[in-house]
Amino acid sequence: MFKILLIEDDTTLFHEIKERLLQWSYDVYGITDFGKVIEEFTAIKPDLVIIDIQLPKFDGFHWCRTIRSHSNVPIIILSSRDHPTDMVMSMQLGADDFIQKPFHFEVLIAKIQAILRRVYNYNTEQMKLKAWCGATVDYENNTVTNDKGTIELTKNELLILKHLLEKKNKIVSRTELIKSLWEDERFVSDNTLTVNVNRLRKKLDELGLGRFIETKVGQGYMAKEEAAVYD
Repeated sequence: MFKILLIEDDTTLFHEIKERLLQWSYDVYGITDFGKVIEEFTAIKPDLVIIDIQLPKFDGFHWCRTIRSHSNVPIIILSSRDHPTDMVMSMQLGADDFIQKPFHFEVLIAKIQAILRRVYNYNTEQMKLKAWCGATVDYENNTVTNDKGTIELTKNELLILKHLLEKKNKIVSRTELIKSLWEDERFVSDNTLTVNVNRLRKKLDELGLGRFIETKVGQGYMAKEEAAVYD
């Protein structure tokens, strides 16, 4: 049974979401002290975290950043605010998905199922090391290493890189990437992919590899062996 940590201070909404998730056989946990979220997260060891942005003491962005610094566990952000920057900020901090309130529970369930299937089915496959541009991509440990150091990727970032490397030197359309990552593109903003790719490329820049992920305007992205120029 998958364990889901629901960081939501609205008691009515918490119990409503929990009841729906229990119907799908998920084990749901809440927070008892919103000043000690990371301690409770560590004790629970959830398989997925859902975080509301508006929380007492510290907001959801703070806890997303803090959890991501400790773990690569999948994170979904909930927001009742109508600010496009909320989604951008969530993705930049390492969230895997973003849901605007009010939402249909069918959408929440679909996103949870897609993330869990993608992350944990993927982790049961036989893992291999991938050599690319003088670096080693470790699909099991979510890292990329070369003589400049090692970076750690989130699940989404690793899966984007993996998909691009599987079709190296070929253009992978944005639609194909969205389908491969989130399975049902109807529930995904196109900007979500852009943020994830930009975040991946920023991390790869630390190893001098960002230039090898090329943007093909109006088409998609390409992983190259030779240096590429991008905006």
